[in-house]
Amino acid sequence: MPKGRILIRNGHVIDTEPQPVVHARTDVLIERGRIVAVGRNLRSDGAMVIDATDRIVLPGFVDTHRHMWHSALRSAAVDVDLDAYFRLLGQVGPKFRPQDVHIATLAGALECLDAGITTQLDFAHIAYSPELADAAVDALKAAGLRAVFGYGTPVNVTGGGKLADVCRIRERLADDNALVTMAYAPLGPLSTPMETVAKDWRIADELDLPLTIHLASTPVNERPVFALRDAGLIREKTLYVHGNGVGDDELKLIADSGATASATPGDEAGRLRRAGITTGTGVDTVAFAPGDMFSTMRAAHLAGQIAEDPRMTAKDVLRMATLDGAAAMGLADRTGSLRPGKQADVIMLRLDDLNMLTAERDPIAAVVTAAQPHNVDTVLVAGKVVKFAGRLVHADLRRTARALRATAAAISAR
Repeated sequence: MPKGRILIRNGHVIDTEPQPVVHARTDVLIERGRIVAVGRNLRSDGAMVIDATDRIVLPGFVDTHRHMWHSALRSAAVDVDLDAYFRLLGQVGPKFRPQDVHIATLAGALECLDAGITTQLDFAHIAYSPELADAAVDALKAAGLRAVFGYGTPVNVTGGGKLADVCRIRERLADDNALVTMAYAPLGPLSTPMETVAKDWRIADELDLPLTIHLASTPVNERPVFALRDAGLIREKTLYVHGNGVGDDELKLIADSGATASATPGDEAGRLRRAGITTGTGVDTVAFAPGDMFSTMRAAHLAGQIAEDPRMTAKDVLRMATLDGAAAMGLADRTGSLRPGKQADVIMLRLDDLNMLTAERDPIAAVVTAAQPHNVDTVLVAGKVVKFAGRLVHADLRRTARALRATAAAISAR
């Protein structure tokens, strides 16, 4: 469906800025891909009207960390430890051909849209060759979601990123205001020596790219944030992922630098937020986790109920999955809330499905604790309707499914 003047009428509208709040029987007016008004009884002159009665209307979800190429590896790493998981990636990654990366990334992106994820950071540590990197970028563009392509170093490649190819992709994605933009996603101090880390940081600085890196205490660097500090590599435009085993004093360094974090979600979400770090959430990988934000939000909410004070509320979790995620990715000026002037990344959830009946008493809690992907009725990205009445309108899902199954079988046979 093309962009145009759209009026979403009479919904339970959740805005997330500054904090999540519900406005009953409220309209959202969209023009030229942007939200222009939110209120009651807005005029619909010449607009396509979408009836939002019995619908929750909210910003599209923001997935701050996912390896999209893993769509061809769904549930392949369940009940294994981290070492076995990395061995699996090192074994199967080199078997991927450009067409495999393209269909896996496309399928993952369509899965995002189908489940209400309108913005996603693809940590694409599959860039064994320029052709593989191009295949991932092409798929993100074809899918129609808002995406940040994180040019990633494969887990079994030493020496850091390939400068010439990172520069080439940067030229392809030179417009930082486009729907698909770029970040640099090297291995970082998780598993590489600091001289390689410093080289990768220089690449990001020279190309004016945000960084995103996995962060945890490992035998290579038991105190990775201190190692970055000592090397003069703490920088603001960095999205740290996970944070497992990282000390509170290291988290303070991150907070003081203005850098951000992605919890996926684990019990680290509460620690990151309490340290004052802007924290989003993400799926990480469908190799061992569900691919939707509802499951991720529930896991974060449950983890936030167990221990430390203050407990994480449903409002906290929803904000992580929307506005804070956008801020963590440097995109809060264009998405993450329903404020006029922002691009219209909007989703609608059905309240008349069995699992959502009576949820209008607390739509925010329902989104976090009750909703499922099948409740996603309508999805807009930058004002373009990509899902309507429960169906993606711009994708041949049967063809995509056949291609993804063929890719998975071919990789297994190689």
